[in-house]
Amino acid sequence: MSPHTPPLRGLLPPEGADPAWGGPAPDLVTAQPLQAWIDGIGLIAPGLTDWPTAAAVLRGEATYEAAPSVLPVPLLLPPAERRRASRVIRLSLGVGQEAVAHAGADASTLATVFAASGADGHNCHALCEQLAGDDRQISPTRFHNSVHNAAAGYWGIATHSMAPCQVIGAFDASFGAGLLDALAQVAMDGQPVLLVAYDSEYPEPLHALRDTPDCGGVALLLSAQRSDASLGSITVAPSTLSAELLEQPALEGLRKNIPALRALPLLRRLACGITGPVVLDYLAPMQLQVDLQDLRK
Repeated sequence: MSPHTPPLRGLLPPEGADPAWGGPAPDLVTAQPLQAWIDGIGLIAPGLTDWPTAAAVLRGEATYEAAPSVLPVPLLLPPAERRRASRVIRLSLGVGQEAVAHAGADASTLATVFAASGADGHNCHALCEQLAGDDRQISPTRFHNSVHNAAAGYWGIATHSMAPCQVIGAFDASFGAGLLDALAQVAMDGQPVLLVAYDSEYPEPLHALRDTPDCGGVALLLSAQRSDASLGSITVAPSTLSAELLEQPALEGLRKNIPALRALPLLRRLACGITGPVVLDYLAPMQLQVDLQDLRK
């Protein structure tokens, strides 16, 4: 993992403010917006197998039908790693590959940001079961799949990438945190960054406390300059307005219950060709206002 952590001064509380933002909202007027072009999108969610399927549903051209998430076989991995790949690995590689292919980019050259509210729910459950029993000998494979940066590691193996990689967790704000980090890198380095946001469900009894219904993820390939692959531009700034909800109850349920899918209001506007600002969930009281412009006709 790269030690490079770009500063996000323009989108953080002003100097001297309460880090928990427990008092009045900070002065957001002086914050510096972050801008990038979206060159590729990947999406896997319950009932939504890929971005074209999701775009048709978000536009109202197709009816949403609830179904378990369909996770692709990670063919880029060598056979040994492919056999060990968990649901989270298959999910994150699947959405990342779709976004890269959508943009016609070279995955091995891309800096990446992986954002997740947790790690691998099923693997965590299995570890807890084993540690609660008499045999506490944890297998190395089980352990290395349990860490938060496992998906990023498998991505590096699959794509032969030596580019910088960040791994971020911010509970329900993980998509927003990943988006800020990716945009800051684009602004600082002028190079494309692939954001992969993903989440996994937990089996019971953990599911009762963290009721993510299924795994789901979103990937965005963000670039500093417009290209033939660019779908539109986004400019992100802090906001204290409420996050935009989705009118369709089933889709709003996905947005609310799978943190990575807090991106859905933005993706709906992209799919429908609607420009203008949309507010996404972040760390209350601060939200993220994403201004979408220059959509490809």
